[in-house]
Amino acid sequence: MRLAVDENLDNDILRGLLRRRPDLNAVRAQDAGLSGADDPPVLEWCAREGRVLLTHDVRTMIRHANQRVADGMPMPGVIEVARGVPIGAAIEDILLVIECYKPDELEGRIIYVPL
Repeated sequence: MRLAVDENLDNDILRGLLRRRPDLNAVRAQDAGLSGADDPPVLEWCAREGRVLLTHDVRTMIRHANQRVADGMPMPGVIEVARGVPIGAAIEDILLVIECYKPDELEGRIIYVPL
């Protein structure tokens, strides 16, 4: 599964994921030139690149993701990680999603962590 990591996601979560799965295909939004970008361009980039987005941004990102789905636009999926989740638990749940879902099964869906 190809992942995009929103710039607001705790970097400790990303580091933990990469420690557990060194082969993980994950690109941080800021490394893709999207630092400071609004949600719609980030979601558009995810759609073009076929990347499921990892984010903490429940306030606005979820609304924009749902709007893309309602408008019939591609939305490869969002994994919304609650801010209060312990890092280890977040890593375990994200890995479970990655291992149990095929990328196309997340199309148009939002998965909430903790599961």
